[in-house]
Amino acid sequence: MKATIWHNPRCSKSREALALLRDAGADVTIVEYLKSPPTRAALAELYARAGLRPRDGLRLAEAAAKPLKDASDEAILDAMAADPILIERPLVETEKGVRLGRPPEKIREIL
Repeated sequence: MKATIWHNPRCSKSREALALLRDAGADVTIVEYLKSPPTRAALAELYARAGLRPRDGLRLAEAAAKPLKDASDEAILDAMAADPILIERPLVETEKGVRLGRPPEKIREIL
C-alpha cells in the first residue's frame, strides 16, 4: 500500500503516525510540508476527501490562527497556503482516503 504523509518531524503526533504507517508496511512518501507546502487547491482536495472543512485542519495553537477565528473556509485555505505552519498535522493519504492523524490511530481507518 502507498501512503503520503504531510509531516513535521518536530511533531510527536506526526512521528507517531509515520511509525504507524511504517509498522503497517506502507510504502510511505514523506512530504515535509513546512519545506514543501501543499498548494491551496491540494489542501482543499485533501480536506474534501477527508470529509473535513478547512477550519477542522487549522492549527489553532498558532498565534497566526487567532485572527481566523471567524474567517470563511476560503480565507482559512488562503492563510494556510500562505503560512503552512497553520496546517494541523499530520495529514495522511492512501488510496482509501485521507485522515488527519489526530490522534494518530485515526489513520488506521485508511490502511
